Amino acid sequence: MLRQILRILDTDAYKLRWLIFVHFFSAVLQGIAFAVLVPLLRNVFERKYEEAWSWVFAEIAILVIYSLLSYWARLTGLKISTDLVSRLWKRLGDHISILPLGWFSGGQVGQVAKLTSDGVLNVMGVSTNLLKPLMEAFVTPSVVIITMAIFDWKLALAVAATIPFIAIAYFVAEKITHKFDDQWYMASVNMSNRIVEFAQAQPILRAFNRTNNSVQHLDEALLGSRNATKKSLSNGSIGQILFLVVLQAAFTVVLFVGTSSALGANIDAPELIALLILVTRFVQPLMDAGGLGVASRVARNNLKRIEKLMATPGLPEATHPEKPKDTAIEFKNVSFGYDKKRTILKNVSFKVVPNTMTALVGASGSGKTTITRLIGRFWDVDSGTVSIGEKDVRALSSHDLMKLVSFVFQDVYLFTGTIEENIRMARPDATQDQLEYAIRAARVDEIIERLPNGLATQVGEAGGSLSGGERQRVSIARAILKDAPIILLDEATAALDAENEALVQEALSALSANRTLIVVAHRLQTIMAADQIIVLDNNAIAEKGKHHELLGSGGRYADFWREKERAKGWRIKSNAVS
Repeated sequence: MLRQILRILDTDAYKLRWLIFVHFFSAVLQGIAFAVLVPLLRNVFERKYEEAWSWVFAEIAILVIYSLLSYWARLTGLKISTDLVSRLWKRLGDHISILPLGWFSGGQVGQVAKLTSDGVLNVMGVSTNLLKPLMEAFVTPSVVIITMAIFDWKLALAVAATIPFIAIAYFVAEKITHKFDDQWYMASVNMSNRIVEFAQAQPILRAFNRTNNSVQHLDEALLGSRNATKKSLSNGSIGQILFLVVLQAAFTVVLFVGTSSALGANIDAPELIALLILVTRFVQPLMDAGGLGVASRVARNNLKRIEKLMATPGLPEATHPEKPKDTAIEFKNVSFGYDKKRTILKNVSFKVVPNTMTALVGASGSGKTTITRLIGRFWDVDSGTVSIGEKDVRALSSHDLMKLVSFVFQDVYLFTGTIEENIRMARPDATQDQLEYAIRAARVDEIIERLPNGLATQVGEAGGSLSGGERQRVSIARAILKDAPIILLDEATAALDAENEALVQEALSALSANRTLIVVAHRLQTIMAADQIIVLDNNAIAEKGKHHELLGSGGRYADFWREKERAKGWRIKSNAVS
């Protein structure tokens, strides 16, 4: 565990090494302080007060040094803890930011949330709460045995003989409790995910009157967490009791040996009393270590999980990044699947000319959104190449690629903060004139005029205080302010009302001017205006061309167009109730 923390602290590792040394020296001093009680008490019982006073002064000096070292160690431990937390959060944040988005599924988000909160804080406690008592648990008893041998080697030998049994009991107890740690952890993650899901899905659950069903799932997760916790605690108690029984037996054996020696006149009564005090100081730190076993194991397990997360490969960066010639986009024999069992795209090839609009058309699940995200290199392709300006996106640096591309998708996420902060995040150094232009072009000015705090209005968690259309316009303003030459648009007007759709369309027109645009298209007007239409079917390109060309070919696109035209005339009719 300490080696892992030293690696994390990197250049500040020397601070922890110094702290370990100070705790070691303090534990030695503590053992010596208790050893000094033997001659001190013996002189007091024998009424040799002058000699006793010299031992008292020695005891006071040791305790003063011990107190000063403990104070320094406490402050240093707190400083190391804050450094450790900062480094862990930074390293985790940096690594999470380069993981492929496909990784964030199957409960991974819940695990990351738990690891970056509870996990990091548990590791933080090592230098402040665990290191000192753990060091005292092993060093102080060792010093006690050594000093005890000076006064009575038989009693010291009896104490030393109990160590193997205590060690075996400790490791058995650890093995018993460790068995259920992972079960408890996964149950806790599942419970956290269910609680968040239950809170976030309240509008949908209530709209479909499914709150009872959702509560049932939440109850099952809570029950699972409770049962896992109960099992972990009960088995931990068994291990703890086993360890304490062995410790008590060891203490009893040493007490019996010491008493027998006193009755045999091998040790006088004052010395026996002092030595038994030493025996107590031998046992007490070990009892404390048994209680600290759980905390140290939790910290150790969390460090393992952090290292496992850090070992998860991210998208590789180009060693010698290249620069694209222009904003032309090309897919060449691209195949891709989110897992090996399901192929989304198979041998897909097409070109997009700079400053043109390409519309992607096809049924749900045909790979339209996947194409846009492969351009942004959310994932790497399984085979083939995706290139921008004749350069493979894998040969571009992530920074350069993200400067080239802006995303506007249906699922808009706004960060907690003001409207202005959410727009400016695309380009923090933008001038006020650039910001105002983006606001006007995206028709966000119409929103802020209605709000009492204007641009300073808080959007709430995930933008919850704004409507869907308002969130969409803020996201488009963000994209306009970024001023990227390539726009990837999962057409954002499909689920909006007529008024918001018209406003968002105006914003999109401003966004797409003089840019290379790829649109996941749903609206007929958008499809007709495209310079190129790509029809996806059965994981491949079924057709591509202009609107009139594809209509004339009588293929899959013509069928799609007829269905769209027919759907325009659909009306909801109310039946008369007699």
